[in-house]
Amino acid sequence: MNKHHLILLTALILTIIALCRCQTRPPKPADPRGPQFAAAPTCISCHKEICESYAQTAHANTSSLKPPATAANNTFHFGNNMVLKIEKEDTTLYQAAYTNGHQTEKQPFDVTIGSGRKAQTYLYWKEGQYFQLPISWFVPAKSWANSPGFPADHPKFDRVVPSTCFGCHSSAVSVKDEITGVQKVEKFEKREMIAGIDCQRCHGPAAEHVNYHTAHPEVKEARYMVTIDTLHNIRQLDMCALCHSGLRPFQKSPFQFKPGNALAEYLLPTVPFPQKPSEMDVHGNQYQLLAASQCFIQSGQTMNCSSCHNPHVTERTDMQLFSQRCMSCHQPESHNFCTNRELPVKTLQQNCIDCHMPALPSSSITLLTNGQKSPTPDSIRTHLIAVYNKLP
Repeated sequence: MNKHHLILLTALILTIIALCRCQTRPPKPADPRGPQFAAAPTCISCHKEICESYAQTAHANTSSLKPPATAANNTFHFGNNMVLKIEKEDTTLYQAAYTNGHQTEKQPFDVTIGSGRKAQTYLYWKEGQYFQLPISWFVPAKSWANSPGFPADHPKFDRVVPSTCFGCHSSAVSVKDEITGVQKVEKFEKREMIAGIDCQRCHGPAAEHVNYHTAHPEVKEARYMVTIDTLHNIRQLDMCALCHSGLRPFQKSPFQFKPGNALAEYLLPTVPFPQKPSEMDVHGNQYQLLAASQCFIQSGQTMNCSSCHNPHVTERTDMQLFSQRCMSCHQPESHNFCTNRELPVKTLQQNCIDCHMPALPSSSITLLTNGQKSPTPDSIRTHLIAVYNKLP
């Protein structure tokens, strides 16, 4: 055997070994969360209308791996000869800090947090951790603003973002704990996440469901999936309260939560708890504020989030639609209809929301826009249904 044949034979043997090893490896799951989850596109094959509608909602777009749709060369002034510029290199956007014209730090937009309805903030990845970028986009002002809670006099790049933030702003994130001495540190794979809240985040793993109905298309009743409206009302509330009951410490990863689980198994109670409704911030405490409302109490605790919200569609600007849902209990001829006599009944029926669930300033989310000396609070609709100031 000559040298040429020996080389060819060796290459053939190495190829066969590599192929054998590939065949013995388990197939990669369709979804990075594991084989119990179905590949994302499978839902749309049977639920096309719902999937297309849901894709436009704030929940579906609460995080993204796409950069913001903004022009480069925007500049934010901190004072003291410190500025932050939005710069673009090739296809990547950066936030770059300058002092007296000298660049001091520059980091990319790796992850976008927020649907863009009110504001968006941005993260960058470095050495296994995510950090929040110094400025965010404030939609009401159509302007860049200092990221919430950040110092007003200089750009801050060192705020670490933990997995709990991703727990309510994504459907999965690749993270593991590393122990160094007595310290536990979360380490993330760069940009490895399922952005937004997807179908299986709320409805649970769907692989068995998809496999069964693919094999039995004639069966119309859903199998191997939790039917949400058959759950006890408290469990339905728990599903939403996982992310809409304020900033509380998790004792289990929120990614492990499945429909039907008890919220108490995942969130630790805070002390003192519960707070007075008047002390609760309108940001993030929707569940507690609803539970403190007389509408909820007098319903015998049979109300839940779906009493007013259809999570599969975007309805947030349709005050008449929400008001019609209120009218299911508050008919004009009933004793519990609005007592305001300054406006016609038809007007009250078209919009009772702005009066009884007004948008109030949040003390938790405040942003300092370019040139401002005092921060502007974000206004969020309260879920404490009550009698506030009368309409003019």
